[in-house]
Amino acid sequence: MAAEHKSQYIFLVDDEPIQNEMLKDHISERFDYQLKTYENGEDAIKDMGLMPAIVVLDFHLNAHLPNAQNGVQVLKKIKELSPATEVIMLSGQDKLDVAVDSMKHGAYDYVIKGETAFSRMENLLNNIVELHSMRATNSAYKKVITFLIVAMVAVLLISLFLVKKFQSFG
Repeated sequence: MAAEHKSQYIFLVDDEPIQNEMLKDHISERFDYQLKTYENGEDAIKDMGLMPAIVVLDFHLNAHLPNAQNGVQVLKKIKELSPATEVIMLSGQDKLDVAVDSMKHGAYDYVIKGETAFSRMENLLNNIVELHSMRATNSAYKKVITFLIVAMVAVLLISLFLVKKFQSFG
């Protein structure tokens, strides 16, 4: 289900380069997004001007930078800068409180690293692609309906004007 999204980005943020590369390979085979990888959240936040459609974000991001922000801190900043960006937390943390905190701050979902993580990630990405498609369709329908309402009001006003005009002749 490779959708046309060449101008849109997916950011992969994980301090484990091997994890990032494996996920990048897996996603690039199935989806037509541009992929950018980051070893820390601070670098990903600097690139938020690219308006990524999706960010896959690890919770622990301090393997190389001991004082790096954790995934929830980065998630909060991403949502502040780009509320429409969907963030999927992909973490080795099998702790309910981390998952709940992630969801509370706007994560689309929380995936625990393991055997099924990549297939789960693929399903979530398919769901997000479908969600974006439905939002675009909904937006197009709203524009058409708005146009039709404006056109109907214009026809009604013109009709009323013409009726008044003809009444003044008689």
